Amino acid sequence: MHAEIKATGIARRGNFARMASMREAGLIVIILALCIAMSFASPHFLTWGNFRAMLMSFSIEGIVVVGMTILLIVGGIDLSVGSVVCFSMVVSGALFLAGLDPWTASLIGIGVSALIGAAMGFFVTVVGLNHFITSLAAMVIVRGMCLIVTKGTPLSLFTLPPSFKALGQGSFNGLPYVIIIFVAVVAIFDFLLRRATAFRKVFYTGSNEKAAQFSGIKTKQVKFWVTVLCSTLAGLAGVIYMARFGAATPTFGAGMELNIIAAAVIGGASLNGGSGTIFGAILGMALLSVVTSSLILLDVSVYWQDMIKGCILLAAVSIDHFLHRKKS
Repeated sequence: MHAEIKATGIARRGNFARMASMREAGLIVIILALCIAMSFASPHFLTWGNFRAMLMSFSIEGIVVVGMTILLIVGGIDLSVGSVVCFSMVVSGALFLAGLDPWTASLIGIGVSALIGAAMGFFVTVVGLNHFITSLAAMVIVRGMCLIVTKGTPLSLFTLPPSFKALGQGSFNGLPYVIIIFVAVVAIFDFLLRRATAFRKVFYTGSNEKAAQFSGIKTKQVKFWVTVLCSTLAGLAGVIYMARFGAATPTFGAGMELNIIAAAVIGGASLNGGSGTIFGAILGMALLSVVTSSLILLDVSVYWQDMIKGCILLAAVSIDHFLHRKKS
């Protein structure tokens, strides 16, 4: 029985791998085509300044995308990531203003973010609520906590030491630390998701939870810790944002979950669970960044940009639904 379930899981992972490779190759072609088209449409597109701006714009969000992708693979979703990013900034900033050194304050901010993930994981795995409702409630609650801590007023953190600000503003041999951290996070979790035995449980749980339980996998534990991981990475992103902007605004990150989920789904993560790759999600993030940069350079109104991103998300979800139905 266990051998049959394992063989089925391996076969499904093989199918997912082939589908993911096709999706990733398609995204690379689309991104290259957009870049070539924009090189003719605007002389400013193919410049290091523009590419650096695009990398900086999605590198920090890309850290959150890593956690969201793994959570989608396990069959969950987190609508609270924007609020958690903000709360990490607010807690870290408030503790710094209270006299704590920024590094310790940041570790506490990330730890509090992990606790939020643990609370959501508890309600999902123990109480029995689904991720959507739980994270929706968390999104509102945590945003309210941001307003309570700051009393609705942005925290000015211009006194942060240069050594800490370098985390978000500095560079090494011309390469921003933000991008280095982003690449490191992506490389580590992409490798773990593809190679590590422990992370195979994420795919097995997302593709067929009952079969995974029969094979001895503690699926509730898998869901719990993946939920914690997603919130922890959101907390890390919040700390980097604080270092980059030197401030903590209680409304920061509102709507961020749209970009995060859109990138993961465009990159091949299924809303039904069981499939997805970190590399694909980052390609999805890159596509959205190229689209945004293109719209700005083409002087398209900011009011149209959100609508266009929403249409891209709708198209990606529709394709995912079609592929899932065809696979079923």
